[in-house]
Amino acid sequence: MKIYIAGHNGMVGSALVRRFQNEPDTTLLLRSRQELDLLSQASVDAFFSAEKPDVAIIAAAKVGGIHANNTYPADFLYENLAVASNTIHGAYRHGVKNLLFLGSSCIYPKLAPQPMPEDCLLTSALEATNEAYAIAKIAGLKLCQYYRKQYGVRFHSAMPTNLYGPGDNYHPQNSHVLPALIRRFHEARLAGKTEVVAWGTGTPRREFLHVDDLADACAFLLKQGNPPDWINVGTGTDVTIKELTETVAEVTGFTGKILWDATKPDGTPRKLMDVSRLSKLGWTARLDLRTGLEKTYAAFLAEQASGALRQ
Repeated sequence: MKIYIAGHNGMVGSALVRRFQNEPDTTLLLRSRQELDLLSQASVDAFFSAEKPDVAIIAAAKVGGIHANNTYPADFLYENLAVASNTIHGAYRHGVKNLLFLGSSCIYPKLAPQPMPEDCLLTSALEATNEAYAIAKIAGLKLCQYYRKQYGVRFHSAMPTNLYGPGDNYHPQNSHVLPALIRRFHEARLAGKTEVVAWGTGTPRREFLHVDDLADACAFLLKQGNPPDWINVGTGTDVTIKELTETVAEVTGFTGKILWDATKPDGTPRKLMDVSRLSKLGWTARLDLRTGLEKTYAAFLAEQASGALRQ
């Protein structure tokens, strides 16, 4: 079994490598951005032609938080569209029978019912702050659905909730909320600060899934003979941003005050996945948030000490 993992150096891709690297009779096909330009259809086509993987997992993407999505929407739309179309079409052309495309919970409407079922896709407007990224991910999902419908290939998609874990991006402006909080509280503790300012009101609710749980869900889905065209992957539970922030402060050892800057955007009021379909298939997440945060902070410290921290 030859498995191609697109984006293997990223947080999700690294977790997939950890999950599959010790599988018996399995060879992982891994290419860095320098070795394979996923924005080039010709390069992707040549790769699939030469390597002919049995399975492809598309975890490569341009990702970022609210600030990054607001600042670079054209880049987010173009690059993620190109990655999706090039990899999915290349896989089809060269005989890949099982492809799993990874999307995001942001594909669902801003005011979707909570928890969000798969069927609410395209029923109303998207959240404006990450619309470009969401449109690209919806396009990838639909490409998989229609290649499967037209050609009979097992191309399907997984829509994970907010992810965190080893290998995350800790850039001070362009990272997601959880790694941004870990870095901010860690640095505040080292600097002896007595207070930290957090964005927004703290009232929005978010769901968080450890990336190793996602990798395990992907392995589970790839073994399904007739998987859904797309399926939610999450924990089915959420917390307020205030609760999350206070937990990160505790895990990192920060004991000062947390101040809330309500002039900064909150984003979507709530984002909780309906994971009943995946639960009925037989998979549930294993890591609770506190345990996952402790493991992630330990990984952050190790990555920082080794010089491998993404920032």
